[in-house]
Amino acid sequence: MGGERAGPSSEGRGEDWQPGRSGARVPYLAGTRVLPFPRWPPARAIAARMGRKVTVATCALNQWALDFEGNLQRILKSIKIAKNRGARYRLGPELEICGYGCWDHYYESDTLLHSFQVLAALLESPVTQNIICDVGMPVMHRNVRYNCRVIFLNRKILLIRPKMALANEANYHELRWFTPWSRSRHTEEYFLPRMIRDLTRQETVPFGDAVLATWDTCIGSEICEELWTPHSPHIDMGLDGVEIVTNASSSHHVLRKANTRVDLVTMATTKNGGIYLLANQKGCDGDRLYYDGCAMIAMNGSIFAQGSQFSLDDVEVLTATLDLEDVRSYRAEISSRNQAASRASPYPRVKVDFALSCHEDLLAPVSEPIEWKYHSPEEEISLGPACWLWDFLRRSQQAGFLLPLSGGVDSAATACLVYCMCRQVCEAVRSGNQEVLADVRTIVNQSSYTPQDPRDLCGHILTTCYMASENSSQETCSRARELAQQIGSHHISLSIDPAVKAVMGIFSLVTGKSPLFAAHGGSSRENLALQNVQARIRMVLAYLFAQLNLWSRGVRGGLLVLGSANVDESLLGYLTKYDCSSADINPIGGISKTDLRAFVHFCTERFQLPALQSILSALPTAELEPLADGQVSQTDEEDMGMTYAELSVYGRLRKVAKMGPYSMFCKLLSTWRHLWTPRQVADKVKRFFSKYSMNRHKMTTLTPAYHAENYSPDDNRFDLRPFLYNTGWPWQFRCIENQVSPAEMFLSPCFISVEGTQRLFPLRIEKLSCIHSGIVYCPHSCRGTHRFKVAFVF
Repeated sequence: MGGERAGPSSEGRGEDWQPGRSGARVPYLAGTRVLPFPRWPPARAIAARMGRKVTVATCALNQWALDFEGNLQRILKSIKIAKNRGARYRLGPELEICGYGCWDHYYESDTLLHSFQVLAALLESPVTQNIICDVGMPVMHRNVRYNCRVIFLNRKILLIRPKMALANEANYHELRWFTPWSRSRHTEEYFLPRMIRDLTRQETVPFGDAVLATWDTCIGSEICEELWTPHSPHIDMGLDGVEIVTNASSSHHVLRKANTRVDLVTMATTKNGGIYLLANQKGCDGDRLYYDGCAMIAMNGSIFAQGSQFSLDDVEVLTATLDLEDVRSYRAEISSRNQAASRASPYPRVKVDFALSCHEDLLAPVSEPIEWKYHSPEEEISLGPACWLWDFLRRSQQAGFLLPLSGGVDSAATACLVYCMCRQVCEAVRSGNQEVLADVRTIVNQSSYTPQDPRDLCGHILTTCYMASENSSQETCSRARELAQQIGSHHISLSIDPAVKAVMGIFSLVTGKSPLFAAHGGSSRENLALQNVQARIRMVLAYLFAQLNLWSRGVRGGLLVLGSANVDESLLGYLTKYDCSSADINPIGGISKTDLRAFVHFCTERFQLPALQSILSALPTAELEPLADGQVSQTDEEDMGMTYAELSVYGRLRKVAKMGPYSMFCKLLSTWRHLWTPRQVADKVKRFFSKYSMNRHKMTTLTPAYHAENYSPDDNRFDLRPFLYNTGWPWQFRCIENQVSPAEMFLSPCFISVEGTQRLFPLRIEKLSCIHSGIVYCPHSCRGTHRFKVAFVF
């Protein structure tokens, strides 16, 4: 850690100085411990060999929590690709060594130990030579765990940079395991563990908030959440002369979120100039989240490299060659930025005996800016959950999926997602992805199998099952069969009536009672119990066939059971506990009914599946009550007492806008003023909260679902609330009732009569600005304020 400092010392200031970029003189704070750094070359040699074009690399890796062997191989592969493309700096995702989703495994010393073992393997690998590598892992410093970047070059660790702003909302709980580094622009000595010290011959390395200074530029690091904070580190770094900012993320997919991430990066470089690299994890690393890649490289407000948002490639590397002089000239003309920079506090700089540019780069081509291409929400649904399903299938080592196919929109959408997955797998195989082909052959247990088309693959890995009862219609049976034929699934049709009669026979034998449906004179309690028996028997049969169906066909392996309850039905609890909504995984559990219908319509046209047209045109129904003259007598929206569109509104206000019953009533009173009266709005809000709280206990057993909406009711980590409520909400509902009458008075119709005429004009009191002695002043958009005598009519 000793070594010679670079450049002549400035007189009496306790600082070292480097020949600056664009003529600037950049200070190196005295007392900062740095790596050995040789003297700078003579000025004439610098001028002759001065490089200005840098090639940098970022990546998206499909890491898996605690899969240290697989994670190591994917990191090495990304570094090798980056080097082959001429990059001299490689950035990887957040916590890529251990995988982001380790959760409480971060408490275990094993996780720290194995992370350092992987780091040792990276340090001694010849692949990591002559390129600055930036990797993520947990590090314990002074008995405190930090989420860190470890940056190294040629078997020397340059800097360990801890995360300063931790994500601690919604799906993220980083403060549970890590502590943020709170000492801005400060570093300490970190004593390396013996296994690393033996490799690097370093006893200590800088640990903290610092930047790297190479021969030709200056590089600073952000970690995920820091980009989203009100005062991101890249602001002060850029003002202090940092020209390249990197961000290692583990950011998950949410519908319609990609533009937010892109806007943050482009705005960061628009206001302050500079180059920005963003790396992200991709895929399912063992949980409900799907990390959606979107790695990118930006400069001066423009995008120069865009990574895929959804892909079956485990390793994706982006590179760009950019001219540092473009950054310097861009910054030079922003006067306000330069004035702020003159007052900026300096960062500790770790001097690096390395350059990102080449000696002779005059003729080297540079990357051109591109326009970011976004997916539509329907395309996002067709790609994201499909990739999540693929990761779950191959990593669980199961032989396929079993889906109860009812002939309705939800189960049809789930079937379409498996079909979309098969399409992506076939495209990956055709493009030469040997890893995907090997996974396919393992899943179907055929060493020479190569999928020819999505229908062929679907026939191998998807079993659909229509489970009819005496309450099922012929129409839903036909729709399920036709869709199964068109996507190519192995389809089973069976009747659950014998099982239902057997179960009810046991009940009648024990109690001497035979419950009846409401249509046959039974009570609501009897009616609901008879519906639930059918639903729960379907769940039992689904798991039975998932375990033994392949065995009965002479094929090895078992099947994952897919659920198909959408986010709106889960929010309200419009499902039977332990029915077909109880499954191994649910790819549509975070998607609204409205988006699902749009997705199914998208599949109808994109994939030429005409069976979906009749499914879309049918009324949603559970088909658990007796038919009336052979026709469905039960519909979902009638059972729920509200529409799916209304449910989406309630869900967003409850979770995203954080509203209780009273706040929601006040909001909807204004939003729905032209649709419903205050009394109707109050009744709707009270009905929702009563049913929501009554059924909240069902969320504790909700099938793990793909997270796609910010108003998901998932009780696991995302939506943490009690599941035993006072479902009468007496205080809250009384507050609503206290506002209904005044609101109805305020919004009631009245009539105004203009003095000297006999005509009456309808108006609402809300339009009137003042009432005094029977004279009303009414603002009018065209004629100004008019004075009227009013006759109120209620």
